[in-house]
Amino acid sequence: MTGQRPFRFTAAIGGTPGLREITETARKAESLGFDGLVIADHLVAEHAPVPLLTAVAAVTERLRVGSFVFNVDLRHPAVLAQELASLDVISGGRVDVGIGAGWNKPEYDAVGIAYDPVGVRVSRLREAIEVLRGCFGDGPFSFAGEHYTITDYDAYPKPVQRPHPPLFVGGGGKRVLTLAGEVADVVGIAPRLRIVDGAAIVDPRSLTLAAAEEKVEWVRAAAGDRFDTLRLNAYPSGAPLTVTDDRLAVARERAERITARTGTAISAEELLDSPHVYLGTVAQLTEKILHLREHLGITSFMLGTIDECAPVVEELAGR
Repeated sequence: MTGQRPFRFTAAIGGTPGLREITETARKAESLGFDGLVIADHLVAEHAPVPLLTAVAAVTERLRVGSFVFNVDLRHPAVLAQELASLDVISGGRVDVGIGAGWNKPEYDAVGIAYDPVGVRVSRLREAIEVLRGCFGDGPFSFAGEHYTITDYDAYPKPVQRPHPPLFVGGGGKRVLTLAGEVADVVGIAPRLRIVDGAAIVDPRSLTLAAAEEKVEWVRAAAGDRFDTLRLNAYPSGAPLTVTDDRLAVARERAERITARTGTAISAEELLDSPHVYLGTVAQLTEKILHLREHLGITSFMLGTIDECAPVVEELAGR
């Protein structure tokens, strides 16, 4: 069962570090027991994912690499497939494929990409996953969809991992999580977003444990018999993991800030129970992650940067 599986922890690397910092960070993550290192995919002040991940793979032996997550609207899936298959070959089969429908509207506006309604973006994501799988598969394939058309294309190279590298899809809405349950190997349970004044912000009620329980049931219904083969993932949303001796005070401050910003009330206690909020001593954080595995079956965690979450990972790696 999912709840009996050992944990997998990934750390994030962002910004524009130089090669020496990338190398040191990657080796440190591997030595501390992290399973993977990921980078976001945004048109902001940070490196593009694939070059950075290639550098990480070149200086490590075990560490898995991936994006958290590629925005399907920023590159054609056949182009992405070639990049990821090449990286999988170079790394000896250590790539995880995280892909999503895109959510950060200001990026779209800045470069003139149409920010389509969520239903269109999820439809495009579904088709993109089909194209990725076709590219990773043996021999030529064709695909005719609303968003992509592929004709007798035999992609090269083929990834080391067969039939394809593990696929990560996550979200907070039922449409994305249904898709994830149907096709993904790892499903990210995330809070739902609202668009307010052109910016995406977290819906406070979607942060709660009760909301996560509902999302897991959406995934279960979509996955059917394959549910027990999936890994469920969670990550901090809106604020980083924080080691503190007074988690209630920090949670109260955050709850007040969220309520004031969104106009929707959420309590400190609800934040402390949330699978998207990580506050407390190392012992308290360790206990929380163990509880999330037991209660929700979450065994994959992306907890932030290495320095933030290393003490917790050192406690739980291999358990």
